[in-house]
Amino acid sequence: MDLLTNLTLNGLATGMLIFLLAAGLTLIFGLMDVLNFAHGGLFAWGAYSGLWIYQRTGSFVIGIIGAIMTGFILGILTEKWIIKPVYGNHVQQILITLGLMLVLSEMLKVIWGPNQLTVAPPDYLKGSWEWDGIIIIKYRVFIIIVGLLIFAVVQFILKKTKLGLVVRAGVMNKEMVQALGINIQKVFMFVFMMGAGMAALGGVLFAPYSGVIHAGMGMDFAILAFIVVVIGGMGDFKGSLLAAILVGLSGSYMAYYVPDLSLAVNMLLMAIVLIIRPQGLFGARGVSR
Repeated sequence: MDLLTNLTLNGLATGMLIFLLAAGLTLIFGLMDVLNFAHGGLFAWGAYSGLWIYQRTGSFVIGIIGAIMTGFILGILTEKWIIKPVYGNHVQQILITLGLMLVLSEMLKVIWGPNQLTVAPPDYLKGSWEWDGIIIIKYRVFIIIVGLLIFAVVQFILKKTKLGLVVRAGVMNKEMVQALGINIQKVFMFVFMMGAGMAALGGVLFAPYSGVIHAGMGMDFAILAFIVVVIGGMGDFKGSLLAAILVGLSGSYMAYYVPDLSLAVNMLLMAIVLIIRPQGLFGARGVSR
């Protein structure tokens, strides 16, 4: 029972980290029709910048805020200088964002060095609770709570605010939104900035969870994020959460019982979904962008 509980908590925590990366990715694609392969680089920059601020201020909360701000800034710069010139051209988007991914990774090595950096959670999140013989690790619970809070906040924005209405309408048909006189470019900028901020948040939360960070970590998580986006459905925010939990749990259980298949099982799951339901488990058929 203790083993199953820990595997489940580990899978849920990993799923929430993947969700923070995939949620921004799916919104960016759903609204902007942009394939951003540099999204993992923002995840890595969130980890490094958050750790740097955490070490110098002694406050993990300030480190998280700093990482999110780093994500916002990088998101704005990326959308304005990298993505904007290649709107509507998927081939160019893939090439230029892959190039940006490499640049972001190399910049991390230049600034913080090529070696791995060790990270520990703050004292108040170290250790575990024991309940009825079951050991529950505090930091994993913290990640799950943060992930659910972010989901609730973004869902509120999407469902209950005027901005959310514009974003949802843009996902369904951005030409209609433009025809109504709404500045879709500002909406694009906001969505890209929020997506980058969530990716950076996922990175800074991942750092103490993993214990070590390295410059290439963004690519590893980017692969999982794209799997989640495909399984959940392009542009479906709620689908990203459910798919991320599914991927996190399957990866956690397979990593323990059959380690060699921990990534392959998610690839297989994605292939099955593409064959049976190409628009994803939760994506709508025939959505016009």
